[in-house]
Amino acid sequence: MRYQKIRFCKFLFAFLLAGWFCAASALSQEEEATRREATPSDSPTELPTELLTAAEQKQVDLSVDRALKWLASHQRPDGSFPSIQGGQPGATGLCVMAFLAQGYLPGEGEYGENLKRSLDYIISCQKRNGLLAAAAPDHEKISRFVPHQVGYPLGYSHGIAGLVLSECYGMVGPEQSKKIEPAIQKAIAATCQMQDFRKDRAHDEGGWRYLDDIDAIDADLSVTGWHLMFLRSAKNAGFDVQQRRIDLSVKYVQKCFIKERGAFTYKVGDKNRTTRGMAGAGVLALAHAGLHKTPEAIQSGDFILKSGFHDYNDPGRVNDIMISRDRYHYGLLTCSQAMYQLGGRHWREFFPPTMRVLIANQNKDGSWSVEKVYNDKIFGNAYTTAIGVITLSTPNELLPIFQR
Repeated sequence: MRYQKIRFCKFLFAFLLAGWFCAASALSQEEEATRREATPSDSPTELPTELLTAAEQKQVDLSVDRALKWLASHQRPDGSFPSIQGGQPGATGLCVMAFLAQGYLPGEGEYGENLKRSLDYIISCQKRNGLLAAAAPDHEKISRFVPHQVGYPLGYSHGIAGLVLSECYGMVGPEQSKKIEPAIQKAIAATCQMQDFRKDRAHDEGGWRYLDDIDAIDADLSVTGWHLMFLRSAKNAGFDVQQRRIDLSVKYVQKCFIKERGAFTYKVGDKNRTTRGMAGAGVLALAHAGLHKTPEAIQSGDFILKSGFHDYNDPGRVNDIMISRDRYHYGLLTCSQAMYQLGGRHWREFFPPTMRVLIANQNKDGSWSVEKVYNDKIFGNAYTTAIGVITLSTPNELLPIFQR
């Protein structure tokens, strides 16, 4: 039954996405010229599932089923999934995405009520100023002077939660869509307000960062990637999103590419923060602009392959150099989608070994362990388990924002 639903959803999402592409503004002449030059005429044609044997595909199915059962059993009565308050409702949003990536819909089927409650929880976290952030102060205007321990995850949480609401907007019934619509509209306004924050450095224009304003850095690729996906998804769903905002954010992303390292970095000009996660985020952002096969995207894909995810829950290595700030699971999330967008040899060489590592290191209860490296351990293993499912579900192509 679920796989019949998957086939239907793929058709529906493809139809909706095609409608958006017809309505969206055209790329600038410069971007279009780059795209034509960089995109090969023989785009990849192999089906993603052909990369796996029948036995391996069965392993994947069993793995994600166990993980989803574990997530559902740990859902809280208010609809949230376990994480720190500062990570909510973004952490819950990632868990919702895990179920969506396997064809489960809010209000329908085995996990329908779980997802419906989660969406209600996400909406309940919204503040008067539009921020989707449980730990944010409930002010009429967004403040940039939130303490760092609170302000650091808020930019992420808002972007992820907004993305989930807009992805779900066309999947829910009339009653819930009436709740979601104004929440998305307020969230778009909040994202635009944060993009318009005064930047201390001119090259940060168009990007997003935290809500603490602790230094001169006012944009980074990590936070920017989520807000860009949110705006793209909202535009896909028919909401009024100015094309200039997307164009500005893509220009910021392009400035984050470090030619000498052959990959994207966390912030403009920082040669020491070219990580797998940022390489994936950069490729995804280019794909959202229609720039699927640029030299920057291809080089970043090569960077990801060199680093790999072979050592579970360890930081990445490129040419035997430790990337000390490279979060393993976050990198999995961005890189799996980025490599799928690149297709061809990048996807062929990336997915099977990554799938095997994930399945081999899944806990007996169906979860994956908390992040071992850097700050992400505070978000718990509902966060990492959701990312494991999303990664393994990439070939399903059910989340519109990640479709080729």
